[in-house]
Amino acid sequence: MNAESIRVRGLVQGVGFRPTVWRLARACGLVGDVLNDGAGVLIRVQADDRQTIDRFCERLRAECPPLARIESIERTPLAAGLETDAFAILASAATEVQTGIVADAATCPDCAAEILDPTDRRYRYPFTNCTHCGPRLSIVRGIPYDRAWTSMAVFPMCPVCAGEYANPADRRFHAQPNACPDCGPRVWLTDAEGRELDPAGFGAVDAIAAASRLLAEGRILAIKGIGGFHLACDAANAAAVAELRRRKRRFGKPFALMARDLETIRAVCRVTDADAALLESPAAPILLLDMRAPRSGEDGQVSRCPSDATALAPEIAPGQTTLGFMLPYSPLHRLLLADWARPLVMTSGNLSEEPQCIDNLDAAKRLSPLADFSLLHDRAIVNRVDDSVVRVMAGAPRLLRRARGYAPSPIRLPPGFADAPPILAFGGELKNTLCLARDGQAILSQHLGDLEDARTAREYEATLALYLELFQHRPRLLAVDLHPDYRSSLLGRDWAARADLPLVGVQHHHAHLASALADNGWPLEAGPVLGILLDGLGYGDDGTLWGGEFLAADYRDYRRIGHLKPVPLPGGTQAILEPWRSLYAQLEYARGWDEMQARYPHLSLVRRLDEKPLGVLRILMERGLNAPPSSSAGRLFDAVAATLGLGGERVTYEGQAAIELEAAASRAMETAGPGYPFATLATPSATVLDAAPLWDALFDDLTQGVASDRIAARFHLGFSAALVDVGLELAARNGLDTVALSGGVFQNRLLLESVADGFSAAGLRVLMQQQVPANDGGLSLGQACVAAAQSLPASSRQP
Repeated sequence: MNAESIRVRGLVQGVGFRPTVWRLARACGLVGDVLNDGAGVLIRVQADDRQTIDRFCERLRAECPPLARIESIERTPLAAGLETDAFAILASAATEVQTGIVADAATCPDCAAEILDPTDRRYRYPFTNCTHCGPRLSIVRGIPYDRAWTSMAVFPMCPVCAGEYANPADRRFHAQPNACPDCGPRVWLTDAEGRELDPAGFGAVDAIAAASRLLAEGRILAIKGIGGFHLACDAANAAAVAELRRRKRRFGKPFALMARDLETIRAVCRVTDADAALLESPAAPILLLDMRAPRSGEDGQVSRCPSDATALAPEIAPGQTTLGFMLPYSPLHRLLLADWARPLVMTSGNLSEEPQCIDNLDAAKRLSPLADFSLLHDRAIVNRVDDSVVRVMAGAPRLLRRARGYAPSPIRLPPGFADAPPILAFGGELKNTLCLARDGQAILSQHLGDLEDARTAREYEATLALYLELFQHRPRLLAVDLHPDYRSSLLGRDWAARADLPLVGVQHHHAHLASALADNGWPLEAGPVLGILLDGLGYGDDGTLWGGEFLAADYRDYRRIGHLKPVPLPGGTQAILEPWRSLYAQLEYARGWDEMQARYPHLSLVRRLDEKPLGVLRILMERGLNAPPSSSAGRLFDAVAATLGLGGERVTYEGQAAIELEAAASRAMETAGPGYPFATLATPSATVLDAAPLWDALFDDLTQGVASDRIAARFHLGFSAALVDVGLELAARNGLDTVALSGGVFQNRLLLESVADGFSAAGLRVLMQQQVPANDGGLSLGQACVAAAQSLPASSRQP
């Protein structure tokens, strides 16, 4: 007889893996057992010959459940045979945690069919799930992933559900959130004062049907979902959309939309087969899609549905050419939208810039002024998990926000990192995530938000404690951003002092680059690349603010070999909020404001700027008072946007001016003509890319009445060409044949694709991020990789 112990590592718990093992073992004629433990799944099998076990392992890889991901299968012969004549599923074993938690998954087709089948016992039950779908991270409190360690522990299963749970042949075998109307969570509707309402009073069969009717009447609803609350309204009701903006204090940022099916989305956006696959995937993210061209005579602000009755409200996405759509990913959402032939606004349940509500009591306090009614349930959300956001750029889906459906699935680190000590990386200040790294893999948290908000900062610390407990992670090395005032860095430095742990400070743009390398599987010993890192700002190792950088770097070291010419930010943070300040600073440093004023006195832009307190700003810049110099690419985009009146006098959300500039440019890239010129300056330490020449060309276009869209496109074309030209020269000079693109500015599809195409055409390999955001949401992964690389012995490092 042949007996083996088979260790399976990866995402193999809470996904129906053990019943799959049971089914395949029986089909192959094996005896033995299987159990979950902290390291994954442990299988013991016995057969007459080794070939039978080989076939079993082959089928296990080929037929693993849809949510599972096998990282490795390790086989060890057993000296003694197994004393059994059957195959059994054993109870979970409590051992050191080395396995992962599966991300929340959208409703599978089988569960979706059940909730719409009047003969099924789960008809219209909004918490229907199985091992192929449903909540995971949002309800888990501990490992192993068993019901007792989730928020479903307070709902004892009825005999029928318990029978499903115990039957290995049932797809609900050990589905931890398994429930039905007799034993599971319930949903109800309340008014703004918190009073529960009878659905019959609305002529509805249940609370969800009543909520749908209220939305159709133009009401705004707070809806408790999988990982948090949404605020919802009819996307075709202009008054409701405007009122939601007023209440939420979200005056310009586009709203996310949810539609019941692909055909509803196709009515307003272009949807490719690849787009459809993303929307219908278990992750079910918000996907940014190009709007369809408006009909003749329409204003072009937003795309229209086929009939006036379903036309989207103009204020859904002002100034944009894209819409963010998702499909219903929970049974509750599916039931809510079942009768809707038009989309619903489905935006996060919070005031602008606050974290999303997850608790009924908190929502009663914070959302009652925002919503007319609330659709609530009593399954606790343990972990806030925002909707993920994806954009297809340069031929591939790229995460802009990694949360529901993706986190906390582990990311396999490239070759060379397996021997690094356990690391905790604290991330940045904005779009924060945290990262746990050990044993050659990284666990990146869901998007946690901006730590400038006190609630988010408190939640960040609670999530950090939870992750350390969930994954039994005991860090021996900490990594933080160099910025002296980031809350995450302050926490990391305090932690290091209290625990007497080594601390690695990682330069912001080096972390961006390392994140891009890790995302692309770049081995530790593979050598340096040229990194082009463009963002709003990051703390440089010289104490100034960087944001437009060319680095020659690997994971351990970097050299700053090029950058945008530094320009002051007059007023500091105010320059980020008011793009006209960056425009004035650019003009002052390019040619001088007085000369620009003399050359272009007829331009309304010049007259508008002249009404600003420019004298005060000039003094600030001359004296270096609250006007820090910065090589920020983000502020350059803001300055160009300000020439066209984009972003307004004061932006209402991060990146607004640059996002509106991209939208304008997208309408004229094919007809814009040549891009605006840039200059390069050689210094002893770096090549400096100077934007000064573009301003004369841009202002000449303004004088000649060139359309705004064409001006925006010419800037994109010119900047992209300048980045490629400088990059090719630096790559050749430093013997580099690979370029990595990262930083939040590369969320701009026009820029990313133009730059990537330019380098590819010249024969360079181009690395772009997919699994992890190029924005600050990817910083913690980069910090962990830099710290790991610097911790390894010299023999493991690239010379």
